[in-house]
Parts: sequence; structure tokens; C-alpha cells
Amino acid sequence: MKLLYEEIDKIAMNQPDTVVYFGAEQHTYRELKEQSDQLAHYFLTTLSNREPIVVYGGQEFEMLVAFLAAMKSGHPYIPIETNTPEERIALILDVAKPTLFLCVNRHPAVEVPCPVVAFNQIKTSHLKQEAAILDGLTLDETVYIIFTSGTTGIPKGVQISQRNLWSFVHWSLKELSIREGDCFLSQAPFSFDLSVMSVYPALLSGGALVPIEKEIVDDFKALFTLLPTLPMNVWVSTPSFMDICLMEPSFSEKELPNLRLFLFCGEELTKETAQKLLQRFPQALIYNTYGPTEATVAVSQIQVTSELLQKVDRIPIGYVKKDTTVSIMADNQLLAPGEIGEIVLSGPSISKGYLNNPAKTEAAFFPLNGQPAYRTGDAGKLMADGLLCYEGRMDFQVKLHGYRIELEDIEHHLMTISYIKQAIVVPKYKQHKVQQLVAFVVVTQNPFEKEYELAKAIRQELAETVMDYMIPQKFLFPEQLPRTVNGKIDRKRLMQEVNPS
Repeated sequence: MKLLYEEIDKIAMNQPDTVVYFGAEQHTYRELKEQSDQLAHYFLTTLSNREPIVVYGGQEFEMLVAFLAAMKSGHPYIPIETNTPEERIALILDVAKPTLFLCVNRHPAVEVPCPVVAFNQIKTSHLKQEAAILDGLTLDETVYIIFTSGTTGIPKGVQISQRNLWSFVHWSLKELSIREGDCFLSQAPFSFDLSVMSVYPALLSGGALVPIEKEIVDDFKALFTLLPTLPMNVWVSTPSFMDICLMEPSFSEKELPNLRLFLFCGEELTKETAQKLLQRFPQALIYNTYGPTEATVAVSQIQVTSELLQKVDRIPIGYVKKDTTVSIMADNQLLAPGEIGEIVLSGPSISKGYLNNPAKTEAAFFPLNGQPAYRTGDAGKLMADGLLCYEGRMDFQVKLHGYRIELEDIEHHLMTISYIKQAIVVPKYKQHKVQQLVAFVVVTQNPFEKEYELAKAIRQELAETVMDYMIPQKFLFPEQLPRTVNGKIDRKRLMQEVNPS
């Protein structure tokens, strides 16, 4: 098994003038290699350890440069998006204890407990033309750390090694109809592991990334003005982003004739979304994939066709890749085909655990038949033919617009707001898919006369501590929350209230 950065460098040497990044400015593989070598040289000559480097930015080309430079100089990278709330950044830094904070476009308005350096500052003042003196990451060292939501309000840093990443890349290039030189939509933030489905299959197949900045994604008119101009063959997104795009009638094969492959991950793909997409792009290939961050992006796939949709009520999450074993378990016992239990994954793509969090690591990761294994918390069933079907969450974790969210994480931050006495957050479903988060909040005396004013104030304060996708879309203000006979808050009853049968 070869080193990722060496393989990308080989492509750069064989096709140096091939465009690797189609942004406002185009960049080539030659630029990617030269700039990552120079930045790696800077890291090697200024840093005396192999601790993580935070890379703070958006969808810029310089983010890719920094990722490769970190690898080449023996450092894991931690991508943090510039829209991340200050308190979350502070929590990540407290867990990660990075050796450097590299700013690609602007500095964060938060105290950083390590040196902070701007990419442009290094580029103009320090980078020389000599190549890096490589002392890069080995196959089993952590290559990146992505932070997910945590039940206590403290984010968990999932550590992924090159060996983990190769397991995903080899499978994706073989099984997902990706062609050499394909151009991939790069819309997911680099701090969200769905982005890895674009980045490394592109870079390791001589392809390119086609970025869309968050400001464009959030502007419906600007988005659909831009999309037809983009030179992309492969669409990578959550089903929720596709639902947004399908609201525009012109989003079709006629307007985007080069789009031939759609890859979905991050949340459930509904029949309704798949049917609409097949009508708009009848010649395209559509794949539904599944996998938690802890198992490196995705471990299963199925091609979604009209024939499949006629046979099923709920789209399966596919056939698991050959190097991975899926076990359906209950009470640590293996269940028979067709029985519903927890999906447990084992194989070479499973993370070594959460950064600096042994308790959470021990609770979720364990050895199984000589392989590292991970308890996903997802309910599912494995059919006799090896087809894996998803049956929902087994705990209080949900996915909304592709983002994994711990409901208790939101509740923890709601309880820090001065005029909130109690808070419970529950998901509202439509066709087995989370459509919105509903917060039941018991408040103390407050200065707001109207409930909508109170809800607005809560949203504004909550936005200072959590990501925007974690803010409930609806707030209800009961005088008290229902309780079970054991005196616990009756979450099940609130779920039924939000989702009447």
C-alpha cells in the first residue's frame, strides 16, 4: 500500500498542467505539488513535533495545499470551516491541542492556544522554491481528524489514518463508476467528511474539484445561475441538498448535460427524491451510499434505478465493500438475516477512535474477529443476499441535511441560556427522514411578550455556540414537560406529539 501524498505527486509529475481546481481561479497539479512541497518545508523547519495542524477556511484551493503539506511533513490536519461558531472552535481546540492554527482566508475571533499563521503571510514571506524534505505520515498514522457532535456538548474528533482512507478510495474508484479525470462537485465543507468523497477520489484519479462556496449555496438565485456553468461530471452531496436543487425546474439533463454520476451519502435518500432525479437525469448513474465518519466516509453502495424503486418502499443502503464486515447485533449477539438490530462495522476503514477521548473510544470501538469494529448506533437488517437496509437510529442521534447531530448536544447548549429552565429536542420525520428539529422549552421569567420574539432570541443566542444546522427550526413553550412513571422526561411522548401516526 502506497502513501497518498506520493501518489498524488506522481500524478502531478505525469500531468502537471492538468487543472485540479476549477474555482474563480484555476489551479493545476503542478501548483498543488509545488505549493504543498513549499508549505511542508515551512512546517518541517518551524514545527518540532507531529501534532495536529488546524486548517481554517472555506472551499479554497489553499485548503488542499495545506492538507497535502500537513501529510508531507508528518502532521494530521483538522479542517475547520470559517462559519463555525467561536465556542465550538474553542471546544475543538481544547480537545485537539494543535501545534499550529493555519488561516487560509481570515483569522478566527477566538483565543487560540498555539501559534496562528496566515497562509498568505507564509506564501509571501517564507516559502522558497526548494522541495520539501519529506518526513511524511506513515500508513497507520492519523491523516485527518474530523470533529462530530458530542452528547455532552464537547465535539468528538474522529481520527482517520492513510490506511483507513485507502480502504475507502480503492473501493470508491472501483465500485462507484468513477472515471479517470472526472470533475467532482466540491460543495460539502471540508469539516464534513462527505467532502472526502470528492477530494481523494478526484486527486487520486487525476481528476479535479469544482467548488461552490457556502455563500452561493445559501443564495438560491446565485446557485442556479452558477450550476450550468460548472464543468462537473460527478455530483457529490447529501440528499437534502439535492432536494433544494430539484426545486428549480431548470435543474435537469438539458441544462447540465455533462453530469453523468450522482453520489449520495450523509443521510437517507428517499424514494421521492430518487424518482424526481431519475426523471430529470434519465441517462445518469445514481448511487446511494452509507457510512459513518468513524468508518471513513462510506462502506456500502447500491445503484438506484427505476427497477429498484419499483421493488422497495425504502431505498436500501447497499452492499458492503469486500474488505468490510457488517454484523447486525443485539445484546452482543449476532442476529440472523432479516432481523433488525444495531449495525456494527468491522474492517480496515474503521477509525482508531476519538482524539484524546479514551472513554468515548472504549464505548464505541472494540475488536471483532481480529478486526477493529465500530458500533454505529444505526438500526438495520442484513438480507440473505448481503443487501444492507437502514431502519433508523437507535439512540438520540439524528441526521439532518447530511449532518450528524446529537440531540443532547443541542439540549446541553440550550440549557446554558439564562431564561431556559428545561429543554428537549426531538426530530420531526417525513418518509423516514428527519425534516426538522423541534425544541420543547420551559422558560423562566423573561422580557418577551410574544413567543416568536422569545424563539428569535433563543436562536440568536444558540447561534453563538452551535452550528447553524443544529438550531431547531421550531420552538414550542409548554409550562412543563411530560414525565414517565420513573420521573424522567417522557421523550417518547414528545416524539409522538411531533410525529402523530
